[in-house]
Amino acid sequence: MLESLHVKNLVLIEEVEVEFSEGLNIMSGETGAGKSIIIDSIGIALGGKVSKDIIRKGAEYALVELVFSVDTEVKRQKLEDLGITVEDDMVIISKKITQTKCINKVNGENVTNTTLKRMGEILIDVHGQHQNHSLLMKKNHLNLLDKFAKDELGDLLDELASIYKEYVKARKELETSVVDEESRNREISFLEYEINEIKNAELKVGEDEELDNQFKKLSSMNTIMSSLSCVHNYLSDSVSESAADNVARSVRELSKVSTLDECLEEYLEQLITVESLLSDLNKDVVNYMDRCDDVSEELATVEERLNLINGLKMKYGNSIDVILSYMKQQEEKLSKLKNYDEYVESLKIKVDSLEFKVNILSEKVSSIRMNNAKILTDRIRESLIDLNFLDVQFEMIFNRTKDYTEKGIDDALFYISTNPGELLRPLSEVASGGEISRIMLAIKSVLANMDSIDSLIFDEIDTGISGRTAQKVSEKLAVIAKQRQVICITHLPQIAAMADTHFVIGKISDGENTRSDIYRLSDSEAVNEIARIIGGVQITESVLSNAREMIQLAQGIKCMNA
Repeated sequence: MLESLHVKNLVLIEEVEVEFSEGLNIMSGETGAGKSIIIDSIGIALGGKVSKDIIRKGAEYALVELVFSVDTEVKRQKLEDLGITVEDDMVIISKKITQTKCINKVNGENVTNTTLKRMGEILIDVHGQHQNHSLLMKKNHLNLLDKFAKDELGDLLDELASIYKEYVKARKELETSVVDEESRNREISFLEYEINEIKNAELKVGEDEELDNQFKKLSSMNTIMSSLSCVHNYLSDSVSESAADNVARSVRELSKVSTLDECLEEYLEQLITVESLLSDLNKDVVNYMDRCDDVSEELATVEERLNLINGLKMKYGNSIDVILSYMKQQEEKLSKLKNYDEYVESLKIKVDSLEFKVNILSEKVSSIRMNNAKILTDRIRESLIDLNFLDVQFEMIFNRTKDYTEKGIDDALFYISTNPGELLRPLSEVASGGEISRIMLAIKSVLANMDSIDSLIFDEIDTGISGRTAQKVSEKLAVIAKQRQVICITHLPQIAAMADTHFVIGKISDGENTRSDIYRLSDSEAVNEIARIIGGVQITESVLSNAREMIQLAQGIKCMNA
């Protein structure tokens, strides 16, 4: 449910805070007061189009914040699938608009505009002029039917879409596999060359890394040998003034006096140990130098192998894993081409099998749709009668698509006749703006329990209606509001009187600046506002009495339907 709306520096709005309630939330006000700005701001916060012109004159930025309560596991899971974590059963959405950019946040974390749009599809259902026009689009009619029949359809649509995807892929593979013998032989020759080139290399996973390390070591061997040669000279006892020579001299000198003092004996032992260590170390250095005396041949071998591998990488992939995977793919292609007739035949069998499955699923889905279409259109017709379409006919007419689609074989369209004797015609051809709003309301009242969205917004629902029809629309809104939160902008007293919570939007001007404001009405203020809607500027006691009577009538109707 939409708990609250905070708007700052948006067009005529300086700053407003609205706390919505359950049930029917009505917004009214004089023409030009900014009623639609409130609804538009919700759309903006949920990823709608933004113009720099909406920033209030003199302000550096505009801000819209929405707070939604999320009290069902279904919605919580859908939001988590978008990467949104629900904290304390609440989601806070904000959009800050500057002259250069928009900053979108959910619970304080930056999100994309696409994420906001998808969140909007989960949290709220907005019906305005644009949304009403979407009802005229043929593609949406089948979607509405599928939503109505979702329990019976179950996972069939997902299964159909998955099988259809496989079918299209297999059919495309079959179409592209048809080649003449000359082209086939040319392709076989090319594949054999590539496969043999990779096979002959006898690649091993990880060997390129080992060779790289080995190459670095061998490349630096001259530097290593030069340093070790110096070390050997410094340690060798055959070289005058070497470390070994100096230690040997020290041993000889200390041997002459070691018997004169115990400490000197300890020094002598330590020197003898050092002499032994130096001798061993020198032998190790010599052995290492002997092993690495000539590395040029090994270096050339390693370099040649690396060049081969790098050449294959340039042709077939940036790693040995990728190269071997590529070879496997080419081997599969080669096998298919060498066994071309069997390959094509197996593809035909696969396509036929998948087409059979698509057909079975499509027919099953179509049967469920047709059965549910009769139930749906009957219910919509009853709802339309409730909205004062007294002689209405409403049907869904099916045609088969030319080919299979991911949704099956059905091409479905709503048809309507609003007057006796008139032929049924497509909805888009006969409905006026006001009629479309009522038809949309009728459909929404039937489908209100078919999804998890519990907040509905109706803008321009009362376009082109009055009197009895307006009363019927108000009653239908009240019925929906028993199960869903409804936010509705209206200029009709019959609809305003049905409010559970009534807000008024007004325009305030000081001669230089104009701003819109919104506040919640008390019971007595609601009477005055409905009286204003009824009587305009002159509000007499008779008009006030009429307003009270309308509210009492509305309360009675709501009690009867409770």
